[in-house]
Amino acid sequence: MNGDVDLLASYWTLAVGAEPHTDHEYSTCGFRERVANAARAGFKGIGIWHSDLDHTLEKLTLKEMRAILDDHGIEHVELEFLTDWFVTGEAKRRSDAQKRKLFTAAAELSARSIKVGDFARQSCPMPQLIESFATLCKEAHEVGALIGFEMMPFCVIDSLESARTLVEGAGAKNGGIFFDLWHIVKIGIPYEAVARFPKRYIVGVEINDGYSKEHSMPELTVETTQHRQLCGEGEFDVRGFIEQMRPLWGGPWGIEVLNKALRQRPIEEVCRRAFDTTIAEFRR
Repeated sequence: MNGDVDLLASYWTLAVGAEPHTDHEYSTCGFRERVANAARAGFKGIGIWHSDLDHTLEKLTLKEMRAILDDHGIEHVELEFLTDWFVTGEAKRRSDAQKRKLFTAAAELSARSIKVGDFARQSCPMPQLIESFATLCKEAHEVGALIGFEMMPFCVIDSLESARTLVEGAGAKNGGIFFDLWHIVKIGIPYEAVARFPKRYIVGVEINDGYSKEHSMPELTVETTQHRQLCGEGEFDVRGFIEQMRPLWGGPWGIEVLNKALRQRPIEEVCRRAFDTTIAEFRR
């Protein structure tokens, strides 16, 4: 395969010192250092998590962040993560505040996409989901960003059928689905079925490696946030997934590896290993 692709280092791949689902989701490695090392390794895109964005803005302005990205040739910016956008009450008010922060950052950083979803399989009627998603997309259009719903096994949207119902119902040109190889494997969806999803509704594709569904750990949340593997270091057919998705997706291709041991390593090593192991899958 031709290895001429743009790779995007998703936030959690480079989140040295951070810990998911805690009050320390921000990296101990500064934004400037992460961007510099990602670019040096070969990445053309980078992800920013909402907690890390708040932490970074204590020292840098959005204008300064944009200058750092430009100075290092970063062409693709991905923002995440927005939850509770389809509920009501206090949770929705908190979500709206978070949304405003992400949308402001998207405008200033020229972000290509904002990830949204659900981590707790919150019950919600499909018509309400569709209406809420359509509203998000309409608002994101004003800041020039795509809205991508990330389908997960512990999410209200956990099948290709429900994902298609959501995006087709919303009918937004800037709205679609993020397909993460990890979640595809854990849900048990054949790659060929993903490749039949309407191309116009694919907002992002992420790859990684890990244990097969048969060898999954008892607690999926722990495995998902602590034990993903770099490409080629697990049991997934990463290359097969790329071959199926490449006719539909021109990139940037995200590499999202949430791995507790990796987050303890120096940022230079993390960036180099993440890029080299990922690009190797496109060159075989």
